[in-house]
Amino acid sequence: MHLSKILHLSFWAVLLIHSKIYAQQFEDIKRYKVNYSLATQSSEKLIATRSFVNNNVKYLLLVNPETLDTKVDLASNYSISSLQWPNVFVIFKNTAYVKSLTEAAAKAVQLQDAGIDHAIPKEAGITLTIDLCPSHKPLDRIIFQSVFDEFKKIEQPAPLAISVSGKWMLKHQDDLNWLKSLVDKKELDITWVNHSYNHEVNNLPLAENFLLAPGTNLDTEVLENEKLMLKNGLTPSVFFRFPGLVSDKSVVQKIETYGLIPIGSDAWLAKGQQPNEGSIVLIHGNGNEEVGVKDFIELLKSKQGDVKNKQWLLFDLRKGLEKSFE
Repeated sequence: MHLSKILHLSFWAVLLIHSKIYAQQFEDIKRYKVNYSLATQSSEKLIATRSFVNNNVKYLLLVNPETLDTKVDLASNYSISSLQWPNVFVIFKNTAYVKSLTEAAAKAVQLQDAGIDHAIPKEAGITLTIDLCPSHKPLDRIIFQSVFDEFKKIEQPAPLAISVSGKWMLKHQDDLNWLKSLVDKKELDITWVNHSYNHEVNNLPLAENFLLAPGTNLDTEVLENEKLMLKNGLTPSVFFRFPGLVSDKSVVQKIETYGLIPIGSDAWLAKGQQPNEGSIVLIHGNGNEEVGVKDFIELLKSKQGDVKNKQWLLFDLRKGLEKSFE
């Protein structure tokens, strides 16, 4: 076979293998664990936060500490040096990742809305976060379609973050596939946020509710949800949203030891909280929050002129925090 043809075929074979890593839905995850290491590839230095095996091949979940982007890649592609969690703070103290973790920890004592609740200071626009808690109702697709329709001429794909729970994913496969199709068509750029596996809620006071309920297993809530995300072809981000926005100092500290940045909200629309410049807006897209959805649609309508003039934009949660800590 002619050399040029061999090289051509080799190129496409490598490209196919590479693309499968990032599009793969991991069906056979084993030994999934929190495992910190410095992962170096050429001049790029990433932090590996998880390791797992799928079909007898080892993978890493990696975060870029400067941009907060995450990806899954073959462990064999990197030179690996093990890290203890405290060392991450020392080595990467000047990065957006560690600065975000530190800022989130400073608000850990709040019973509600701990973590980072305002992403970008003094910017004309918002960071949109949509929570998908367990629900028997279908996805409020009008939210996502409205975002695309409003921003397609100036921001495409439009960035937003979706906080997804395990029990929502298990019951809403068609809706999840629809969301993934919007990403594939480059209509939306979705940051997938861990929102716990069970998202339990009871009738007890907040101090004994949600993740603070007696008997809560954080390994299940965090790691099983990530495994389910990976199984469904979603790359877990470096963010975590507490169910009900409820936590205490101990739980915030434990969540951060998983390498996750707690994200709150200073504009939960259904509660009448109005967004300001740079707000992290919260609405529920799981069919259970008609008021929040209605308020968001009205907000979009009121900002139509500013959107067209690029005076009111949607901001990527990752890029917003990166900019905040420049």
